[in-house]
Order: sequence, then structure tokens, then C-alpha cells
Amino acid sequence: MTVYTINPLTDVRWSELVDRHPKASVFHTRGWLQALEKTYGYTPVVFTTAAPYECLQNGLACCQIKSWITGERLVSLPFSDHCDLLANSESAASEILCCVREHILNTGFRYAEFRPTTSECFLPQAANLETSKHFFLHFLSLDQSLETLFCNLHKNCIQRKIRRAERERLTYKIGREALLCAFYELLVRTRRRHGLPPQPFEWFRNILKCLGNGATIRAAYLRQQPVSAIMTLSHGQTVVYKYACSDERHNQLGGPSLLLWKAIQEAKESGMKWLDLGRSDTDSPSLVIFKDRLGATKVPLQYYRYYSPAVSVPAEESQYRKRAQRLIPFLPDKILAIAGKLLYKHIG
Repeated sequence: MTVYTINPLTDVRWSELVDRHPKASVFHTRGWLQALEKTYGYTPVVFTTAAPYECLQNGLACCQIKSWITGERLVSLPFSDHCDLLANSESAASEILCCVREHILNTGFRYAEFRPTTSECFLPQAANLETSKHFFLHFLSLDQSLETLFCNLHKNCIQRKIRRAERERLTYKIGREALLCAFYELLVRTRRRHGLPPQPFEWFRNILKCLGNGATIRAAYLRQQPVSAIMTLSHGQTVVYKYACSDERHNQLGGPSLLLWKAIQEAKESGMKWLDLGRSDTDSPSLVIFKDRLGATKVPLQYYRYYSPAVSVPAEESQYRKRAQRLIPFLPDKILAIAGKLLYKHIG
């Protein structure tokens, strides 16, 4: 079986496959790949067994990352919580993964990373793979009444905060570009609190531009001041809770809980079946508990890598993160934003 590569930004067969494949997500879409290319300069490529002009029945979406700091590698996909190999048979999946392995060996890339929601199609290649990271992935089924969904929210930690936000008369706004500056202001504040630089402003602007109506910002205001915001993405029957930020001085007013409840209500009313709450680090118990309290289902999420034999396995990224976290609280907002713009293209 021959494996081919195609450009998913120009080959319309890729979008057709993503529209009909049951395991496709917003991270497979042309819009998401286009935002990655525009912001970070990554080159998207899809590996498939379909010959030119044949109907696409399978594909693995990747980005080629070329960095003088972190090296050259293949990632499926950068800044995406998960990205399944879209295949219609185990044999096709195995052929594609073998081809990717050969690609790594022949190009001198350091590794290829995969981020599947399930590992079934990767089992035949297990001898050549290493588990690189462990997370939890959280999904909330919307196939229930709104009343049931609200009752399933934690009574004290979620329901009470939603009612507090309503009593405080927080103003709710939903939009796109008009809310982007308010969203980013809160994001910079939140990332500083977490000891991390913010993603580039252009990243969020490109998401809104490239995904169109598939990306939405929701914000809560105390009078005229934004106090919390979230960005959600949508594809098919799934809404993805991707980015969240807030002014911690006003979190007790319930803004974050209100925005999530609004997202659940609007997703349900528009006929969506799932709310993808994204991944959580296994060593972030507070985030895991928060998502559990929304009534979500939690499943293990593992990332895998093919390492090139020519390179050694790198040290844990957390070592470098800890060093950066000591400096970030002292950086002005403008310097912090510049740091994010310079660094993120190297760490996808």
C-alpha cells in the first residue's frame, strides 16, 4: 500500500473527509491548520493512502515544525488538545504510521508526535512508540435536558456561583473580533498568574478569521470592565472549550461559571451533542476537579512519539518551564507579550 502526502490547505478532498468522518474534530479543519500556518509558520501536511484524484478515505494531519531552538519535528497537531488519525481500516492506519516513521528516519527530524483520543490504531506500532505525555480529556454529553444539565453541576461550587453572577448583574456578551481586545487583556493577566507568557495576539485573531463562525468569544463584564472571558470552537456536533481567562480579583462574582453555563445552554439550543472541555494535566488536580464538577466524563489521554535513533530523548520540558516561571512575574505586559510571540513558534 502506497502512502502519499497532500497539502490540506489546497486539496479540497481533506475538508470533505473532515466533514464526514466521525472522529474528525475542529483541530482537523482547514481553518485551524490555516491559523497555525499564518501565526507560527508551520507547514501542514496530511499522510494518506489515497492516490491523487482518488476519494480521500483516510489521513493523518501533521505540521512540520522547523526551529533552531527546539529542532525539526512533526506534530499532529501543535497547540491542539487531540488529533485522531482518520482511518477506515487498521491496515491503512498502520501503513500511514509506518510511512511517518520512515519520514522521520529519512529527514533527520527529531521525532513525530501523535495526540489521539484513543490508542487502538497505534497498537500495531507500539514497539516503535514511546508515551511522551499523560493527560485527562473531559467530555460533557449534551444529550440531556437543560434542567438535568444544570442539576448535574456541583451545587455549591458551580450552581451557587452562577446565581451569584446573576445577582451581581454581570453583563454577558457574545461575539468575535469586537471582544478580542478584552479577551486578550484578561488572557495576559491569567497567563502571568500561571507563570507563563501569553500566546501571540495574532494567534487568536487568526483563529477568529480562519475558523469564521466556528470560533466564539464570550465575556462577562462588571459594569464596563471585563472580568472573565472564554473562547470556544465548534465543528460538527461538538463545541470545544479551548481558552479561558479572568481577572482573579473578581472571580468570586461567578463570571467563569456563568460563561460556561451560557456556552452549555447555547450549544444545547443549537443542537450540539458534546461539549469538549479539553485536556487537563494529571498534576493539576484543581482543574480536574473543576471539570468533574461540571458533570463531565474523564478519560485518560496519552501522547505518543517516534524518536529518531539519531537523537537522544530530551529532558522534560517542565524543567525549562520552572526556570521561566521565576522571571515572568517581574516582566511588564508588553515584554511578556513579546516573549510569547517569540517563544511559542518554537514549542508547538
